[in-house]
Order: sequence, then structure tokens, then C-alpha cells
Amino acid sequence: MNGSPAVAVLGLGAMGLPMATRLTADHEVAGFDVSPERRRLAAESGVRATDTAVGAASGAGVVVIGVRHAGQLEEVLFGPDGVVPVLESGSVVVLTSTVGADVAVSAAQRLGAHQIELVDAPVSGGPVRAGHGDLLVMVSAPGPALERARGVLDTLASTLVVISDRVGDGQQLKTVNQLLCGIHTAAAAEALALAHALGLDLDRTIEVLGKGAAASFMLADRGPRIVQRLRGTEPPLTSRLDVIAKDMGIVTRLAHDAQVATPVAAAAEQLYRIGRARGLSAADDSVVTTLLGGGEE
Repeated sequence: MNGSPAVAVLGLGAMGLPMATRLTADHEVAGFDVSPERRRLAAESGVRATDTAVGAASGAGVVVIGVRHAGQLEEVLFGPDGVVPVLESGSVVVLTSTVGADVAVSAAQRLGAHQIELVDAPVSGGPVRAGHGDLLVMVSAPGPALERARGVLDTLASTLVVISDRVGDGQQLKTVNQLLCGIHTAAAAEALALAHALGLDLDRTIEVLGKGAAASFMLADRGPRIVQRLRGTEPPLTSRLDVIAKDMGIVTRLAHDAQVATPVAAAAEQLYRIGRARGLSAADDSVVTTLLGGGEE
């Protein structure tokens, strides 16, 4: 549209789909996900949904990656059905997923061998804000690559922070961000489980906590879904448990390498690990409250 490069969004999950939908306002957007249901939803939102990643990426000047973990990144870029062979020299891959700095740097080096540049651009804000172009995007990339991706990033972000021109720094800052998000989610689950056990009105509790020093984005965002859990109702799937567990694993590995003690983050990670061990990986991460004695699984 108006000279904007065609965009492919690979991964139409909780964040990828609203990002793809948002991008249709200013770009021609093709999208791919392994889930037929997610492809159907994308098509209903104005995205040209394709049956393969290669089909979505062919002809795209900018490829936005919205996968859950490093294994999926490897597969969609470099696997047997990966998109690298169909990307033209000078195209840009925008990595919005949290995969860790080492993975991002390795991917950038391998893409560079094909004259494709990577923009390290992890995002924060959640699905609703993604759909409104209201994300925080933490970018690290060489200047020319950033400029080629700027139109896409500006459509997605209300706050675009350029950390440096070095791929990996965006992932590092996002890891610090996720340390707080993982802790705050676990803390919200604990606080509301306690309020529930004490017989307090949970809606009123969230309202009151949100007006004082205990307020946090994660309490406001996860709190209503935690309350649904505590009342025995399944909330909508918005943020998978295995995603926050993966992110907290990156946090603790990075802290170990940096020789920084993170005991609170480690405790939160153990809660998510317990959830995964109980088969709750695909559940909304509000499910952790049920591990604390405050609700039914």
C-alpha cells in the first residue's frame, strides 16, 4: 500500500494474529500458522492466510516472526520448509519473539550469509495492545535494517525504543522485562489466592489494589482471569503457561551467566515449572493460582 513493502507474519498466535491484523491498515499482509483455526481467524481479519510459511514469505520485503520459542524460529527460517530460500537479498526479518540474545545473534549471522538482515525487536504489552498498535518495542539492529523495517515497527508500536545497533541487546532488555513480568504474575496469583481464602470480594480486591502501591500491569491484566479460575470458571486463553515458563528459563540462564543472584525470579520460575509438570503447558498462565490452594484445577 502506497509503496510500503509487502509483509509476512509467521506465527499467528496470541500476539502474532493481532499484530498481523494491525499491519493490514498500512500494508499488504500475508500470514502463516501451523493451526488451521488461526489461519481462518487471520483470513477473517483481512490477512492473506497461506498454507505454508514459504507461501506467506514469497515476495515479502519484511518478515515478522511471532513464534513461541527458539525451536520454532529455527524451523520457520532454516528448516526443510523454512523461508530463507525464498527471501530476496535486502529483505528484513523482524524478530518479535523472546528467544534469548544468543539465538538472535546466531540467526542474524546465518541470515547475513544470504544478504538478509535481522531486526531484533521483542515486544511487550499483550494481545489487546498489539491489536491497537500500542506495544512497547525494544529494538536493536544496524541502522539500514532498522530503516527498512521502520514502517512496520511504527504501525505496531506506541513506544519504539532503539537500544543499540547490535542485535541481541533488544533480547537482553526484554529478558529483564520478563523477569518482572514473571514475578508480577506469580505475585498476583499468590495475592488473589490469599484474598480468596480469606473470603474477600475478589473484584473489589483487584479494584483496591490497582489504586495503590501494589498496582501493576500484570495484576490488572491477569487479575480478572485469575479470579475466574478461583471461581471455578475457565478463562479465555490469552497467555500460555509454557511461554512465560520459557521466558523465565531465559531469565535464570542469563542471570547465571552474568553471576547475578535472582532468588525471587527463581522462585517464580519454579511455580511455572510445576504447572508444566502437571500438564498445564497449554493453559492460560492464570492457572498458576490453582497450584497455591486457592482454586480448583
